[in-house]
Amino acid sequence: MRNIVIVITTLLLVACGNKGTKAVSEGMQNDTLALIQPKYAKGFTVRYLENGVRLVEVEDPQKDEEKMPVSYQFALVQKGSDVEIPEGYTKVEVPVERTLVMTMLQLSNFTALNAHEVVKGITGTKNLFNKDIKKRVKDGSIVKIGMEGNFDTELILAANPEVIFISPFKRGGYDAIKETGITLVPHLGYKELDPLGQAEWVKFVGMFLGKEKEANECFTGIEQRYNDAKNLAAKAQTRPTVFSGEMHGGNWYAVGGKNFLAQLFRDAGADYIVKNDDTGGSNIEFEQMYAMAANADYWRILNSFPDEFSYDALKDSEPRNALFKAFKEKHVIYCNMKQTAYYESTPVEPDVVLKDLLAIFHPELIEKDYHPKYYQLLK
Repeated sequence: MRNIVIVITTLLLVACGNKGTKAVSEGMQNDTLALIQPKYAKGFTVRYLENGVRLVEVEDPQKDEEKMPVSYQFALVQKGSDVEIPEGYTKVEVPVERTLVMTMLQLSNFTALNAHEVVKGITGTKNLFNKDIKKRVKDGSIVKIGMEGNFDTELILAANPEVIFISPFKRGGYDAIKETGITLVPHLGYKELDPLGQAEWVKFVGMFLGKEKEANECFTGIEQRYNDAKNLAAKAQTRPTVFSGEMHGGNWYAVGGKNFLAQLFRDAGADYIVKNDDTGGSNIEFEQMYAMAANADYWRILNSFPDEFSYDALKDSEPRNALFKAFKEKHVIYCNMKQTAYYESTPVEPDVVLKDLLAIFHPELIEKDYHPKYYQLLK
């Protein structure tokens, strides 16, 4: 009797976790660990059909209809199976064995899933640290297809990808690729406003690779570590203020108040000085930034300085930088992309970034022997 109750309870839990869907098919082997249901990500949804087809819809996480007026609809079908798919969906046979990626954020998902062998092309190797990817580029198993807006169609065709993961909001240049007939799959992790939402796109990639279980396990670990650090930050007695960026070309790019970076600051126990509802950011003049951030406690900078960055270098780039309180008190939080695999790794390590920031904002809450991976105070 007890076994019957356990079975019924398990079935009810599966049903509750997939409202609006039908029973999971034999193709999923009724393995609840392989069920993909985004919890934080707003850019993709998944529905399961009785015949084993998974319906995946992709839309702008920020709901900007001007930039992305339509959603993308894919029907993931197990290779070799002969099943019907609903009208309006693009069929993709999975697991995908050959693909191209356009950004380091996308590549981070393949690294997290130990799936470099599936990647047959990338846009470039600038600021690339991963030794395995470098090796594959060198031996020709991964080709460089050019940058967005200037793709090498011949190289793309030679790589023979089944799908290509793209970032439709960026510079583009996908018209030539569309003519090849290769399925383009938007990866919109970079548009997520929650750090965990961005990291959860590892599940999205996992579905295409047949690595759903691995993706769920990977994300569960990220989520647990992130929330542990967030809960630790909630114990802080004070909340310092922080601003971000620096002058480039006469303007200061100020990240918006709803950006995922702003959320990281808040979760690390600090207040971001930009309070607007802008999800991205905008270029402002120095005077405007100084009016907001003159007395902020910390200043976050991410750049690719060719040598060792310093307060002198920061002052040399713009003498007025020395006027900020954070500069005077040596409270500049710094990460050099030429020395760390920031874009290559942080999309699937928001927990590490959060702990780096927490160690700076509230060192009393972190173990004394903690070694930051990305951010640390500039010396």
